Amino acid sequence: MSDFDAIDALLADVGPQAELPPPDVRRELREQARLSKAQVARALGVSPSTVGAWEGGRDPSDEIRAKYAYLLDGLAAKFPTEPTPEAPPAEDEDETGDESASENEAGDDAGDEVESLVAPEACVLCGAPATHRVAGFAQHLDPSDCRPATATGTQPAGAQPTQTQPTGPAPETTPHPAQRPRSPAKRAFQEQSGPADLIGQTVQAALAEHQGDVEATLAALLKRAIPDAMRLLDETRKGARYDIVAHPWIPDILRKQTSKGADRIWEARPKWTRHELPPGRHEVTALDINGAYLSALKTHLPLGQLEHSAGFAHDRRRAGVHLITPPAWEHEAVLPNPIGNRDEPGPLWVTEPTLRLLLRLSGPKHALCEPPEIHESYTSGATENLLEKFRVALKEARDTAIAADDEVTLEYVKAMYSKFVSTMGESNYNRELYRPDWMHIIRSQAFSNLWMKALKAHDEGLTVVRAMGTDELHVIGDWHRVFPEGRGVTEVKMKDIYTAGADVVDDTEGTEGTGDMSGEEE
Repeated sequence: MSDFDAIDALLADVGPQAELPPPDVRRELREQARLSKAQVARALGVSPSTVGAWEGGRDPSDEIRAKYAYLLDGLAAKFPTEPTPEAPPAEDEDETGDESASENEAGDDAGDEVESLVAPEACVLCGAPATHRVAGFAQHLDPSDCRPATATGTQPAGAQPTQTQPTGPAPETTPHPAQRPRSPAKRAFQEQSGPADLIGQTVQAALAEHQGDVEATLAALLKRAIPDAMRLLDETRKGARYDIVAHPWIPDILRKQTSKGADRIWEARPKWTRHELPPGRHEVTALDINGAYLSALKTHLPLGQLEHSAGFAHDRRRAGVHLITPPAWEHEAVLPNPIGNRDEPGPLWVTEPTLRLLLRLSGPKHALCEPPEIHESYTSGATENLLEKFRVALKEARDTAIAADDEVTLEYVKAMYSKFVSTMGESNYNRELYRPDWMHIIRSQAFSNLWMKALKAHDEGLTVVRAMGTDELHVIGDWHRVFPEGRGVTEVKMKDIYTAGADVVDDTEGTEGTGDMSGEEE
């Protein structure tokens, strides 16, 4: 009888899973209840990015699925779904409208929707009643209406502007989209002191926990760098225009061909040494590019699931990976090939930064090569600013640590962004984000950035001797007039000075690396 009881228990465990509503309904129910992803995540014991993945189409399983279904059923009972004809398909507008952001970084905020509220809601900035919603968040259009920004009290809604107030339409009036100035309240979302403080607080708490032992503190911080980076990402995504699809469908070309092998994406890692130098002996300076992977976080990233297309056209509003036949490169004597060292000719899969670099070099400004031939692509609507707040928060924490000579925070920040990039592919260390396409794109952007620095040095009259990886550039000449020296991400450091003649040995034989982060910075 006990055997049958055990079988009954097994059958109960493998019963039908709880039904879930469609992803768009899951998000709608949460937003109707005015619950944040972080609130739902805490209740279910998961991360906010995981909740975002569920609302993007991924389904939970087992016990978590049952809990999530129970929550959604409860919300559905409280908020019956009703037709909302006023809600336009905002995602298409975002994707098509982001082309201007690619050409002009400052234009990313101009397209946010401003809607009037029937009943006032609490402003997300100050808590006082607000009559408008910007990008889905209730807030005041004029920062002077926020309570913290007013020292002596707020003015009535119909008050005439004073000398200290900007003239213009009253806050209750929504300007025409073509004439609306950029919302001052949106700039408050871009303030990075909160996330930067989060990094500082984490370091201080770790120091206190280990009683000021620097080595023990740093070891503990490095171990938690990946989850802390994901927590920081969630923090910087609050109020963002786009949702991150954390676990989309991935085409086979982005999957490893063997358990210990690589996928089919070519990242165009530079590995080049000049074969011949000008006659005579020369002083060569080895420059180190600061924060290469940190700077590369600003790149065109696909927002959602990659979609297949064939043809030769390149849509700048989209990003992904592309099968191309690269153009011939006739400048190997003075500049590295933009696609890196490659032994096999013919088509290859490259990422968005590599394709855009080749298209740029084939344009009338440079005219260094022919355009690449595009055969097929896997792309999605894209934005260059998807990780911008995350990048700026890390950059500010890095700058503060350098100014304070705080090596603990500096190493912690470097581990956060380097491990964030290296573990977003097929890794057991970061299961909250599975975007191998992003990993390849960010790496390729770092390689592309180094290549453009080599081109800048060449155009400014320096002799480029070597370009390696993400951060190594060797030049002959007065490099100070071309690159500012320092430890900032827009500056370079001098690693070494050596003398070379016309018989420089070429040691660039080998294949492209696998993306090791060990060479990142000092």
